[in-house]
Amino acid sequence: MANEARPCPCDIGDRFDYGGRGQEVQVGHIKAYVCKPSASADKAVIVIHDIFGWQLPNTRYIADMLTANGYTTICPDFFVGQEAWKPSNDWATFNDWVKTRDASKIDKEVDVVLKYLKDQCGAKKIGVVGFCWGGAAVQHLMLKNPHLKTGVSVYGVISRFEDRHSLLHPTFFIFGEKDDIIPLEQVTSLEQKLKQCCKVDYEVKIYPGQTHGFVHRKREDINPQDKPYIEEGRKDMINWLNKYL
Repeated sequence: MANEARPCPCDIGDRFDYGGRGQEVQVGHIKAYVCKPSASADKAVIVIHDIFGWQLPNTRYIADMLTANGYTTICPDFFVGQEAWKPSNDWATFNDWVKTRDASKIDKEVDVVLKYLKDQCGAKKIGVVGFCWGGAAVQHLMLKNPHLKTGVSVYGVISRFEDRHSLLHPTFFIFGEKDDIIPLEQVTSLEQKLKQCCKVDYEVKIYPGQTHGFVHRKREDINPQDKPYIEEGRKDMINWLNKYL
């Protein structure tokens, strides 16, 4: 349980030794992990990693899970060669580190990825899923990118969101009730602002008892009572994508 108290425990997880079914490719100026379904699909999902980067096994497991549900998935290196955060790093330096990796400065990379998905993978409908740092990136993209159809922001760090809430596309927000990084008052404020400003479909859902990172990294043996919420979060994510893609 000691791991639960760390500032961002996304590096531990039930799939931390996972190898992945896809492959690493070069997409323009960035590297990416790509997984394709056995049958051709015109639907794709961009998976945006957390602070631990595009090679985190837990994130690749989620990408492969989406592929098993019929989506071409791609998890690009949105840090573009800059080092991902390491569990051994000094957390006292984290704020300075994250300032050099702005979740709202990924438009150039997203354009390259969209072109790849359309030209090389035959994608006609494209959504986006992001975790933690990537969840904030999803909110950014849902505000401005007309080429995406929908998004799922999974415990996207609200303090890093732009203070705008007029979403262009249906967006699903997942939060944990016991998330020390994202206090519930921030979630309540987000909901209120969305209600005032948002003209498209959205949902904000809080999962009881869950801490930061529960959907894509929490070891299922930490607390057996958490397993249903981990599975529910993953199922909800897939159901949202199925509805809007």
